[in-house]
Amino acid sequence: MKNKLFCLALCLAFFGFAKAAPPTGTTFNVRDFGVTADGKTPDNVQINKAIDAAAQAGGGTVYFPAGNYAAYSIRLKSHVSLYLDQGAVIIAADYEDGKKGYDEPEPNEWGDKRYQDFGHSHFHNSLIWGENLEDISIMGPGMIYGKGLTRETPRHIGEGNKAIALKLCRNVTLKDFTILLGGHMGMLLTGCDNMTIENIKEDTNRDGMDIDACRNVRVANCTVNSPWDDGICLKASYALGYARATENVTITNCQVTGFDRGTFLNGTYQTNEGKMVPDHQGPTGRLKFGTEGNGGFKGITITNCVFQHCRGLALETVDGGSLEDVTISNIVMRDLTNSPLFLRLGARLRGPEGVQPGLLRRINISDVQVFNADSHFSSMIVGIPGHDVEDVKLNNIRIFYRPIDSPVVRIQQRVAEYTKDYPEPQRFGVMPSYGFFIRHAANIEMNNVQVSYLGQETRPAMILEDVKGISLNNVKAQAVKGQPTIIQRGVSNLALNNIGKDVVLKTEPVPATIPDPEPNRHQN
Repeated sequence: MKNKLFCLALCLAFFGFAKAAPPTGTTFNVRDFGVTADGKTPDNVQINKAIDAAAQAGGGTVYFPAGNYAAYSIRLKSHVSLYLDQGAVIIAADYEDGKKGYDEPEPNEWGDKRYQDFGHSHFHNSLIWGENLEDISIMGPGMIYGKGLTRETPRHIGEGNKAIALKLCRNVTLKDFTILLGGHMGMLLTGCDNMTIENIKEDTNRDGMDIDACRNVRVANCTVNSPWDDGICLKASYALGYARATENVTITNCQVTGFDRGTFLNGTYQTNEGKMVPDHQGPTGRLKFGTEGNGGFKGITITNCVFQHCRGLALETVDGGSLEDVTISNIVMRDLTNSPLFLRLGARLRGPEGVQPGLLRRINISDVQVFNADSHFSSMIVGIPGHDVEDVKLNNIRIFYRPIDSPVVRIQQRVAEYTKDYPEPQRFGVMPSYGFFIRHAANIEMNNVQVSYLGQETRPAMILEDVKGISLNNVKAQAVKGQPTIIQRGVSNLALNNIGKDVVLKTEPVPATIPDPEPNRHQN
């Protein structure tokens, strides 16, 4: 009898899970509020009435059955869930001159470019937005299509530039839906705590998801295709008017890509738009910390993620915050368009007066496999004079670099500091080493790291410059005829263990400093 009851309970649990129906509590069907659902007539007034009714009832689910719902700004309320059923599409309505359109961007005294871009500073000019809310969710297998959103700073009152924008919200769930062409940001999430982002698919025309000054965040099973900007991006801007760290974040089982807009969702995965991105440096689509980082980053884990046809992993702090206590593991990258690993501590110092350079320290990166990476820029761990990147451990890393695509490329023999610049590998020019370039760093450990090139190469594998303590254990590099394997300049406490007889180490003097060009602090 016990076995039969157990089997019955198991079957009921299985069939209950398999159906996965929309919530059956207090439900408010938008059809009951007079939406046209013709994909052209804006339905935001009726949708907002449904949300208000749910909020006034103490909470509930606003249900979107299959249909096309054009809308301007949809205003979320506490204790309310939006549920988009299969076949339901919320379409960002086209801007029409002289008509009301999207809500106007709210005032923000911290919203000029001294602190962060316009897009990061305003939330109300969005398709779906919420501020100072709790217990909210957007769920279901439907789609949010940012058709009428601009991917730039709006030029007219009534234009919108984000698909979803949340500010200072708590207990947030974003799950199972798809975003197509989400505008400047598919999701801008600033100052939000206790947030779950799961099983989201984005195929967008600027940033995928910006998690900014948020705490206790879980991102899982998401795929973000964002060829024209960053995919999953952690920030810690000054948009709230004070510095707030992004902390206690887990990102797992995610994929980031840079295929042409729309071709991820339609399954064609095209690669024809590489030079159309805003900085003209090829597809973006990566996972990145920064650039806005006044509040800093701490307590972050990233695991089981795939990068394809995009830029590599970037950990950047250049605006005064500290980036520390980060563990990254089980990463696969293919067909990268710049540095596989880019760790940058700089002094752009975009923020309030008196901001000083932050810290980049206690970083563990392990079990990374990279194939066909762009060798123009190598992997870079780069601080600035007097401010070292500290305590970085790289374990079980394997990188294959493709050849430089032109024999007339100018390789930098002396690399400028670019102390105040926007942090991007391309800014440094073609690096003088193909594998790793490490400068202004301390306490670096590399274990079971191997770099190779796929064709011809003329540069050494690794350059170490102003490094205070570095241990290379079982580090292997494909040799280049006529070049040393490792060049050290101003290095102290170098420990070499089991690096092989064919590794050639050369010591050179520290090169003279060359002046930085005029800084490019901002990059669209």
